[in-house]
Amino acid sequence: MSHSNRAPPMLDYMRSNRREVIAGVVLIVLLAAYIGTHPRGASTYVMTIWVNQCLILGLAACAQFFAVVVRGIDLSVGAVMALTNCLASYLLDGSVLGIAAGMVAVVAAGALCGLLNGVIIVYGRIQPIVVTLATASIFVGVALLLRPTPGGAINYDLADALTLDVLGIPTSLIITGVAILGFWLPFRRTGLGLGLYAVGSSEQAAFQSGINTKLIRLAAFTLAGTFGGLAGLYYSFVTTTGDAGIAPGFTLNSIAAVVLGGVLLRGGVGSLIGALAGAFILKTIASLMFFSGIPSLAQPLFEGLILAAAIAIGGAEVLRARNKLEAFS
Repeated sequence: MSHSNRAPPMLDYMRSNRREVIAGVVLIVLLAAYIGTHPRGASTYVMTIWVNQCLILGLAACAQFFAVVVRGIDLSVGAVMALTNCLASYLLDGSVLGIAAGMVAVVAAGALCGLLNGVIIVYGRIQPIVVTLATASIFVGVALLLRPTPGGAINYDLADALTLDVLGIPTSLIITGVAILGFWLPFRRTGLGLGLYAVGSSEQAAFQSGINTKLIRLAAFTLAGTFGGLAGLYYSFVTTTGDAGIAPGFTLNSIAAVVLGGVLLRGGVGSLIGALAGAFILKTIASLMFFSGIPSLAQPLFEGLILAAAIAIGGAEVLRARNKLEAFS
């Protein structure tokens, strides 16, 4: 009898992950509209270009997710991308062994940037928004020293392998699938994955239950830097050049993407899948505007309004949570 009242597994999943499900539905509708307005329809070329652009922002949104889920924010995401992109423009050409070592060095540089943020935030007891605003300036400064003007070279064969398609399936879509199935789904069930949500929900309660909250926050910002490095690396493959000027747009868009993907800025709620979906939504809106006849000069205005609305929604959630907490107190 008890089994008859039980919801079907799919319905149960949709209820418990409704934010990601809503983001997914919105993405499907927007993608259908984009394909419908594009002159070449759903060709492999069109889909590959679309997913490539989405994945760059998607990796930046993943970086932002790890900071936000522990009640932080990372204003250095774009700066880490710029630094690692410029570093990649020096290291990703030459022998196969040299390129492999270069890729590891680029991602490691991103992780070190995140670790630096985490150490200052955790042990300096300074607000993440202040720390990452300061370190962002440092990272961009280093990027400008490496590449005062855009340039450098990325191995074209490797870039093609990671930005074109495999049997008609965009390689970037495969990479997205690997990030979800190979990393996120197993990771969220680990002690670290569960710890991120515990600290984000209530750091005091997490501490009282025996969780090393300092280590968790340190790991969160290191992961943010790692994904920022991956975003900079993939940007290098797509553009095959280094550019220190890419930081501002990606930082703001990464924040908007996580909000659109159902990640709450007050921490403890959301997932990497939602962050990716939010990034894909943002990029699809931009692509849709390009092919829908909106004048090019008006497009930044619409993009700015979408960004402002997304961040305002996230800010309203934080204020609502604080007001509830104050009323309860």
